[in-house]
Amino acid sequence: MEQAILAGGCFWCTEAVFRQCAGVQDVESGYIGGTVPAPTYEQVCSGTTGHAEAIRITYDPAVIGYGDLLDVFFATHDPTQLNRQGNDIGTQYRSAIFPLNDAQRAQATAAITRAAADYPAPIVTTIEGPAIWYPAETYHQDYWPGAGQRNPYCLAVIPPKLAKLRKGFAQRLKG
Repeated sequence: MEQAILAGGCFWCTEAVFRQCAGVQDVESGYIGGTVPAPTYEQVCSGTTGHAEAIRITYDPAVIGYGDLLDVFFATHDPTQLNRQGNDIGTQYRSAIFPLNDAQRAQATAAITRAAADYPAPIVTTIEGPAIWYPAETYHQDYWPGAGQRNPYCLAVIPPKLAKLRKGFAQRLKG
């Protein structure tokens, strides 16, 4: 198994997308890229810690590659919005990739180049790190199947992301 860390806005929304991908064994919501040790959700939401809401994906590279995960990432959020995704505004909602090694860093650069062809505006996704990963509180984990399906925000944001995933990556979905 390998891991990938991506920040593409609200972690509830990105987690819901990647849990649908074949080869993904686990998705953990958390915080990365800031200066406060072991931040809380409230601290990160304040925008003062420098952390991004992110997900850590554990995946089987024999089933889905890192580059494929990045292609899904770029197709299911807006990488042209600086420090925001929709109504979520602040550096904690930035679009960022946190490579865990040099090979991932090179693939991240290549994925940004590929994604640029699909968007009329410039890609603002950053490549950051290394940085310390902090898991989010338990109630944020696997949010969509439970509380998320009763949350009006999630109901407005997640289904369109899942539709993009099904439309563009049907061959990459769990059976």
